[in-house]
Amino acid sequence: MRTNRLRTVHPVLWAGWAAVAAGAVLCVVGWYGVSGERFAERQLPYLASCTIPGAALIVSGAVLLAHGRGSIAAARVEELYGLLVTAGPAEGDGTGHAGLAPLAVSGELLMVPGGTLWHRADCPLVAGKAEAVPVDSGLVASGELGPCPICEPAEETG
Repeated sequence: MRTNRLRTVHPVLWAGWAAVAAGAVLCVVGWYGVSGERFAERQLPYLASCTIPGAALIVSGAVLLAHGRGSIAAARVEELYGLLVTAGPAEGDGTGHAGLAPLAVSGELLMVPGGTLWHRADCPLVAGKAEAVPVDSGLVASGELGPCPICEPAEETG
């Protein structure tokens, strides 16, 4: 999914490369002309007609290339932002509280479905995770879940 702005940047890049190439050719022609002349007054026309305009074309081509690359980066950021905005919030469980973290209640133990540890509600590993659910005492008793080494929850599940 390319934006229209990205399509309009490519001519700027091509113009930049063309200006750099033309400038390089003019600089080479100017150097060749200057190198064939012995006296400074005969070298000046080559400097004025080839080398100086060639250097100006190289500088302007570099500016066009920098602008084109900056525009490409800006277009990509806009494209990614558009994708982020259109994605919308995550689907919830139907309660209307999609993306909200569970409340941290003192003594409440939580686990993440599919996880191997159980945590206190204020543990940084589960704090703010909407998918965290209360611990089933059967899982703790069977040994399928181990205590979190960070928050070191109490053994009783209440």
